[in-house]
Amino acid sequence: MTVTIREYRPGSPDAESVVRLRRATAPFVVTTAEAVSCGMANAHPAGRYRLLLAEDNSTGQVVGSLHAGLSYRSPVPGHAFGVPHVHPEHRGRGTGTELLRRAEEYLAGLGATTLHVWTADGGDRAFAEKRGFAAGHTMHHLRLALADDGVPEVPALPPGFALRSAEGLGDDPHALYEADAEAARDEPGSVPVSLDDYDDWRRTTWDVPVLDRALTTLVYADDGRVAAFTLAHTDGRTRYSSGMTGVREQFRGLGLAKAAKADSLRRARAAGCLEAYTGNDAVNGPMLAVNRWCGYAHCATEVEYVRALA
Repeated sequence: MTVTIREYRPGSPDAESVVRLRRATAPFVVTTAEAVSCGMANAHPAGRYRLLLAEDNSTGQVVGSLHAGLSYRSPVPGHAFGVPHVHPEHRGRGTGTELLRRAEEYLAGLGATTLHVWTADGGDRAFAEKRGFAAGHTMHHLRLALADDGVPEVPALPPGFALRSAEGLGDDPHALYEADAEAARDEPGSVPVSLDDYDDWRRTTWDVPVLDRALTTLVYADDGRVAAFTLAHTDGRTRYSSGMTGVREQFRGLGLAKAAKADSLRRARAAGCLEAYTGNDAVNGPMLAVNRWCGYAHCATEVEYVRALA
């Protein structure tokens, strides 16, 4: 088999091909062709985001991809990501090696000094270690079968708090943005993130096709602020994913994350979703405990690998 590595083509079947590939390489990722197209169209210029595809010359099928760009939201310069995905049936033929080489060349040319990749299985980890990457953070992915009626009841909130759907925000989600920006400040990870651009947040969080506002749950404090939230992503059919769950620092320890997640999951089940996914950094003990309480079970583990770029 020979492959051609080329740029993603907007307006072509490439978006559907990317979704099929992600289902084969990372089934815990919930996305759609519309979301892929939107992500390419709305990528922030500072991120220099690039999507390459590896196409099997004999069949015309996309068998690999590379997502690469700069970590532009980090206040620490030099960080970049370059994540190759190769279909399990087409590995061991040099496609991943060439995609990674393209990532390193591209990102080094942009001035990046540190490359981050994520691997999802033993073979991928050996691939990274053989190429000089060092293991970093571990991410656990969890799955919940919503049809099994295992979603817990929504726990009672402390006095002064109320649950609402994000639909109530209308076209002004600034209250949610403020909560997300605060929660992101101490989110576990090797690259710190600052959500200081509201317009960019709208394009990449609020206006993305996978965000289901009806299933996204907000917990309001009595002063009108969003104290906690969980963002709901769906494929528009039966698959649901928790995009982000956050609690403002002063409201932690009150059970708000449990209430938000349980409420969103119950909404999702009522809307016809059959399976739910979520992911947590291995060091995020409190959120892992919340997800276990919700009934989630481990389904996959990803390991971050890091290497300096020449």
